[in-house]
Formats: sequence, C-alpha cells, structure tokens
Amino acid sequence: MPNIKSAKKRVKVNATKAAANKSRKSNLKTILKKAEDAESIRVAIKRVDQACAKGLMHKNKAARKKSQLAKKLNTIA
Repeated sequence: MPNIKSAKKRVKVNATKAAANKSRKSNLKTILKKAEDAESIRVAIKRVDQACAKGLMHKNKAARKKSQLAKKLNTIA
C-alpha cells in the first residue's frame, strides 16, 4: 500500500476506472452477441465506434468487428 497521498489517490482512481471499463466492455460484448436483426446490428456498430473512441478497443479491432457486423447485415438484407 502506498504511503504518499497522491499515490493513494491514484490507487482509488485506478480501481474506479477499471471497474467502469470492465462494465463497459462486458456490456459491449453482450451487445455484440445479441446482434441478430438489422436494427441491433446497427446499434452494435455504433457501440463499437464509441468503444474505440473511449479507448476500450483498439482501432483495428473496432474496424474488424464493424466489418464482420456489416457482412452479417448484408446477409440479412
């Protein structure tokens, strides 16, 4: 455990942010799994973009996921 006040604060802030990121990632995975119809696929693509902008997902992974979802959307349409 750190002794310096700023280091103690960093530990608390990091724990809070890690919990928030874990929740967001879990939510994103759920959305991606449930993307079956056209509307939910469009929502999933939007959420992937948002996750990439927030730094939850690397830009190449986001592009790959969006491509997979677009391919799925095209098979439906």
